[in-house]
Amino acid sequence: MKEQREFSPSSQVEWVDTGGGVAERVLSQGPDGMLTRLARWAPGTSTDEVIRHEYVEEVYLLEGELTDRTLEQTFHPGDYACRPPGMPHGPYTTETGCVMLEIRYSAG
Repeated sequence: MKEQREFSPSSQVEWVDTGGGVAERVLSQGPDGMLTRLARWAPGTSTDEVIRHEYVEEVYLLEGELTDRTLEQTFHPGDYACRPPGMPHGPYTTETGCVMLEIRYSAG
């Protein structure tokens, strides 16, 4: 179970550099990889590999644009993805940068 939290400004959480042009604000975290975060990709950030993971991932694009290089499709604010465990996605690139809300949780 995640820690109880009432409304508070997300700006109170510091951006942490995770490498490769990506920074995160972890808003809440729990056991088994449960996580809610804001992810900020700097302009020009790209990934090189198709991604797969063992958790459910929901992503909502808040700002900017993100291009899935496999699908050859660019996503914009308001676009949403829900990925079950093992679903391949990416690689990605962003020319202008982007900010996403990402929620991860166990499939079990």
